[in-house]
Amino acid sequence: MTTDVAVVGAAGYTGAELFRLLVNHSRVNIIGAYGMKNVGKPVSEIHPHLRGIVDMIIEEPDYRKIGREAEVVFIATPHGVAMKFVPELLSGGARVVDLSADYRFDDVKVYEKYYVKHESPNVKGVYGLPELYRAQIEHASLVANPGCFPTAAILSLAPLVKKKLIDLDHIIVDAKTGTSGAGATLTESTHHPIAGANVVAYAATTHRHVPEMNQELSKLAGENVGVHFTPHLLPMIRGILSTAHVFLKKQMEKSALLEIYREFYAGEPFVRVREELPQINYVVGSNYCDIGLEPEAQGKRVVVVAAIDNLVKGASGQAVQNMNIMIGCEETEGLRGPALRP
Repeated sequence: MTTDVAVVGAAGYTGAELFRLLVNHSRVNIIGAYGMKNVGKPVSEIHPHLRGIVDMIIEEPDYRKIGREAEVVFIATPHGVAMKFVPELLSGGARVVDLSADYRFDDVKVYEKYYVKHESPNVKGVYGLPELYRAQIEHASLVANPGCFPTAAILSLAPLVKKKLIDLDHIIVDAKTGTSGAGATLTESTHHPIAGANVVAYAATTHRHVPEMNQELSKLAGENVGVHFTPHLLPMIRGILSTAHVFLKKQMEKSALLEIYREFYAGEPFVRVREELPQINYVVGSNYCDIGLEPEAQGKRVVVVAAIDNLVKGASGQAVQNMNIMIGCEETEGLRGPALRP
């Protein structure tokens, strides 16, 4: 039995990645590709690597029709767009996985502080991090796919935060990312002559993923958590390497810390706890999050490193993982591929 799915936002990088993953999924049937850009063009004209694989025409969306015909709708649009039509999709009977930030926040005022005024504040979604919310995702009508940086940061910190083994007010996260995270629209900072031999720190103290990290880690801890986050743009296409500096309440050995992580993520298909610190090319092209750590020999600082592909576990792969949970199929379906290395 297959599930009919549609993609809204077919022309972007996350839309392309959804198609790449869904065509290898045995339980779905892609019934539509939609967007406000490139209407009338084949998906494979916009994404040439999909030629002969996804050649359907990009249509202008009729949300009422999509809501009636699709069982699951993936929304891969910029922030502030999904909230305009998600209520219509839901009223039509479709279930939705939204890759934007529109439904990630418990408090709409936090969303409005960092993004735009919300047009459907009464519609609530489930935060789509399967490792924390699998049971809720299974029954959700609307899943809010997490941001890429929060995915890496939350997964890297959750075991220590849950057990309150660290100073929750002083969590420092330094993340490196590739240019695809900025999307398909050209900007000066991602233009190759500028980005190609450059490293740039941006939104050093004001990044809008910080409240998302704080929200989820605070819920895990049962009290407020303070994440101090700075991202850096590197001259590579894919991947995030997230390095967290945390401070233990009492000194612990590496073996004991790793055991806490292995216990927390036991049975998780896409989290791999490693003896060594992970590298980006361990995960690029895959849905895995690899985590490693190193405590200071003398002192209480622990460095926790997580690696993900920003377009897969940080976006489209996690969206497919969420869909798998929602429709009751094997969670790894369509996502079993290893990373591309070298």
